[in-house]
Amino acid sequence: MTRPGAGMAADIDEQPAGYARLLSAAHAEPIARVAAAIARRRPRHVVFTARGTSDHAALYGAYLTEIRLGLPAGLASPSAVTIYGARPDLSDALVVGVSQSGGSPDLTEVLRTARASGALTLAVTNNPGSPLVEAAELSVDIAAGHERAVAATKTYTAELLALLMLVEGIRAGGGTLPAEERAALDALPELAERTLVDPTPAQLAPRYRFAGQLVTTGRGYAYPTAREAALKLMETSYLPALAFSGADLLHGPLAMTDPDVPVLAVVGSGPGGRSMGEVLPRLGERRADVVVVGSAEIEGATRMAVPEVDERYAPLLDILPLQRLALALALARGEDPDAPRGLKKVTATM
Repeated sequence: MTRPGAGMAADIDEQPAGYARLLSAAHAEPIARVAAAIARRRPRHVVFTARGTSDHAALYGAYLTEIRLGLPAGLASPSAVTIYGARPDLSDALVVGVSQSGGSPDLTEVLRTARASGALTLAVTNNPGSPLVEAAELSVDIAAGHERAVAATKTYTAELLALLMLVEGIRAGGGTLPAEERAALDALPELAERTLVDPTPAQLAPRYRFAGQLVTTGRGYAYPTAREAALKLMETSYLPALAFSGADLLHGPLAMTDPDVPVLAVVGSGPGGRSMGEVLPRLGERRADVVVVGSAEIEGATRMAVPEVDERYAPLLDILPLQRLALALALARGEDPDAPRGLKKVTATM
């Protein structure tokens, strides 16, 4: 009999190899061709559509799009199309469906509708034979391989890396990443391996075994990480976890933090991380139990350490200790994170 959590542990451990695989010529070159095709079409704005974990990858993609490409970007509401019958004019848009399985009918319908209105459509998925790919004009295979656990880990980070390579390829114009960019990305597999050997996440699990609720927070590129961490904790440990932008946390939710409400703060070394300098002292005033994910020590906070990288790349490392914390905490609470109650790998929504 397989021990509880063995599948999720294996999925987490495979992520450095997944980064290396996606960066190999066999997968990087098709992504570059897609990026070049998008650059030629010159979309005026970008709309992402996704659900669950992939929604957080899409949010990261939206940040990249606005910051790196200077194009307005947002996340579509699939229900506007599938429930209310909306047919927005997306003729000048790139519409990107992000889905591990590519099997959710509502995302497929959004891409079909967008393509019919003249949009350039792209499917980013782990299943190149899926309905989402069939509905889209272009597709990117994230090449994560079979994911054992219901809770997504390696498919999430593969989506992040694929979107990063795609956006930087579009920015380059011809799809091929500049040498400096490519060298930085090539370092990620080894950096991920270093991050995964840190024992801190497993050591923290007993500390939060009896927590009643938890808050996650970050700004900029770190905000999708905070949201994904909250989801992982909820679906594996059934622990109510609320994710807030660091800015939004100060607009009211800060009042709920106290010594009994742990806060996981993602604090990088770039502009988003520096902006958390306003948030952390306020949490200290509330005597909140703060754990920081980042490359620098923060006074008064426990740290899950990650290597220092460009803030664009940080989400590919920051989420790793948080995934391991979710795994260890679920096991400490007597749960099996491989098979959360009531959940299936593919969720079909309309």
